[in-house]
Amino acid sequence: MFRALGYTEYMPELPEVETIASELNRVLPGLKIRDVWTDRVKYIQFPKSFFLFKKKLVGKKILKAERKGKNVLIHLSGGVTLLVHQKMTGHLLYGKWRRIKEKSSARWESAIPGPLRDDPENRFIHLIFFLSNGNQLALCDMRKFAKVLLWETDNLGELKDIKELGPDPFDKNFTLKNFKERLRGSRAIKQTLMDPKIIAGIGNIYADEILWMAGVHPAKKTNKLSAEEIKKIYSSIRPILRRAIKAGGSSYIDYRDAFGRMGSYQKIRRAYQMAGAKCAKSDGGTIKKIKIGQRSAHFCSVHQKL
Repeated sequence: MFRALGYTEYMPELPEVETIASELNRVLPGLKIRDVWTDRVKYIQFPKSFFLFKKKLVGKKILKAERKGKNVLIHLSGGVTLLVHQKMTGHLLYGKWRRIKEKSSARWESAIPGPLRDDPENRFIHLIFFLSNGNQLALCDMRKFAKVLLWETDNLGELKDIKELGPDPFDKNFTLKNFKERLRGSRAIKQTLMDPKIIAGIGNIYADEILWMAGVHPAKKTNKLSAEEIKKIYSSIRPILRRAIKAGGSSYIDYRDAFGRMGSYQKIRRAYQMAGAKCAKSDGGTIKKIKIGQRSAHFCSVHQKL
């Protein structure tokens, strides 16, 4: 069922990335990077040379892991930071793997029983950081679109990946006034919520969920929103994202947390991919699906009228 959703419809958003970054921050600090392996050097955006990338990483101590937008940042000793954008199908995993040689190839298999070993969505290992405690940090990425780079920590603001991000929904400076000021133009509100230059971290899933909670049609133009509608949207952003973080994110296709486990938000969603279902507000409405731009949008036919 989940495969039919398509990868253009879903990729890790703020709750999924926050889940992984928080979990990594509990297990990585204090460990050193002993070695790096990959079968896809194209992941490494900077420095361009994998040899130099590896040389700069080996021996570094991990200080902290955090999220910025949809990026996982792993801060290291020596004033450098490892940035990983997991893109469409990537997820970082913490565990222990062994190399299994087969007739004409080789693969990595988890030495730890459970989801890391048994869930087929965790088998696409293409980048591994070997750690000083004998465990590894691995990037699992079926479609191999992830992005990795190493940058000076003090100059992260120079990176396009960071510099062009709008405010984080959980930033104290992300106020109702700030939100109103960012709703410029006349795009559909769903497209606006998904624009990382407007707000960092919201994608297809949670834009639908936020607008369902706020009672605003996803196709309504930003310049047609009333002050009350803007307030309702703003007031729905954090509760929806917190609920999703508490659920460990959404595992519609291949997202897994840092220990290979599925998230559970897909079990408690109210709008996204719920077309045909009765609205959870019991208002007599049915969840409908339309296209806005190239993306799907889901809304209640009763309490989200255009």
